[in-house]
Amino acid sequence: MSSKNELDNRTLTIKRTFNAPIALVWEAWTQPEHIALWWGPKGMKTEVIEHDFKIGGTWNYVMLMPDGNQFVADGVFLEIIELKKIISSANFKPMTVGVEMQSLFEEAGDKTNFTFNVIHPTEEYCKQQEEMGFYNGWGSAFERFEEYLQKK
Repeated sequence: MSSKNELDNRTLTIKRTFNAPIALVWEAWTQPEHIALWWGPKGMKTEVIEHDFKIGGTWNYVMLMPDGNQFVADGVFLEIIELKKIISSANFKPMTVGVEMQSLFEEAGDKTNFTFNVIHPTEEYCKQQEEMGFYNGWGSAFERFEEYLQKK
């Protein structure tokens, strides 16, 4: 069993409070017709190839960069607790493979507290991912998500 400190050293975390009710945040995070409109950093278009939102279901998104390159994001849903938590395996090829994503939702009146954890297999890999721009990339995606929520 991993110690808390060892797990912390393999985890990158982003916390946000979205100015939207939890039901809307959950829907926008879990439904493919919404995901295609905000997923990925600014400037990227996302195509949802597969999104089987159930435990054991797979997801596969392709993010198209303005220069024609693409990133493939895929994984398997490991745990889903409605309006609370989604845990998934995740790969973001070609840069990141073999991580676990945790999306945690908490109602805060008419807002939603959101915690996003990405757990890496090793501490070294975690540091490498942070240096490669984890916070900038996901920060940009969450800015797009917030903007999308405000239009709903």
